[in-house]
Amino acid sequence: MGRKKQVSIQDVAQFAEVSPQTVSRVVNDSTAVRPHTRQKVLNAMEALGYRPNYAARALKHGRFNNIGIVLFNITTFGNARILDGAVEAASEFGYAATVHVVNHSSEITLADIVEQMKQLPVDGVIVVLEQRVGDFDRFRPSKELPVVLITEKPSPHCPTIDADQYGCSTSAVEYLLKKGHRTVYHISGPSTSRAAESRAKGWRDVLQAHGIPVPPTYIGDWEADSGYEAGRALAHEADCTAIYAANDQMAYGAIEGLKDSGKRVPEDVSVIGVDDSLIGTVPRLSLTTMRMDFETIGREAFAKVKLQCEGEYVPTNTKTLIPAKLIQRGSVIDISQRQE
Repeated sequence: MGRKKQVSIQDVAQFAEVSPQTVSRVVNDSTAVRPHTRQKVLNAMEALGYRPNYAARALKHGRFNNIGIVLFNITTFGNARILDGAVEAASEFGYAATVHVVNHSSEITLADIVEQMKQLPVDGVIVVLEQRVGDFDRFRPSKELPVVLITEKPSPHCPTIDADQYGCSTSAVEYLLKKGHRTVYHISGPSTSRAAESRAKGWRDVLQAHGIPVPPTYIGDWEADSGYEAGRALAHEADCTAIYAANDQMAYGAIEGLKDSGKRVPEDVSVIGVDDSLIGTVPRLSLTTMRMDFETIGREAFAKVKLQCEGEYVPTNTKTLIPAKLIQRGSVIDISQRQE
């Protein structure tokens, strides 16, 4: 079977009964086309299956209208929601998105990541920087390929944005202490995660600020099974009346582990999570959590890289954080009256 002939601008022009120049103007988003004529051309493009040659367009206009989005893991709730927000915002402004997943490695650098993206037809890059990289403070993006980092720590040379991981933890722990709990145990994410590190630091700093000895950390891997094992272990800690888990999956697992060990939630142990990822998945969800607005992070990251692609200045070395919101359900109770 012969290869199907590629549809050309001339084919679209003939189908829509307009000039090839008019089709070219529509493809390049020119305002010098009447709405009725533009719609005729768009209908013709759809009917014929015409796809613009973006490489040629980039040579002419200097841009691909395509943003690269780099992640270490595409399956986690937060990353998936960030990606969704960035792609949706890009689409609204006529941009495409190229997703690139890099392997976890202790040797990976931002320079390595961006060098890989230079081989692709992208105008700018968003990096969801969920693990530490050796050249974070040294890395300088080229003027031809702007970079936005999704990370809590300000970068000297790249705009950044992230959820307030640290502030989320301080709010969660303060909330539990105000409910009368004398200490708070923590189920953290993996040690390679920047978010897990920030959340653990917030937990630790609040306890120390209140003069409370910091109990042992139970390290999980973001999955419910690791939370379950931690819950089983924490059921045997005599002073454990409150648990702050670094995400909702581990929090839910911890609740199941506590229950299987004879503990009641929240009557014996209060539990709070982070992200609000289980709503719509777990029926009659009772988990109190700190909801993170990952979609807004993705949208704002796109806005920052788009401005740079268009030649605008976006400040660096500044901390831009999206706060978490406390969602109170039924897994935390006030025990202050018990201790009076």
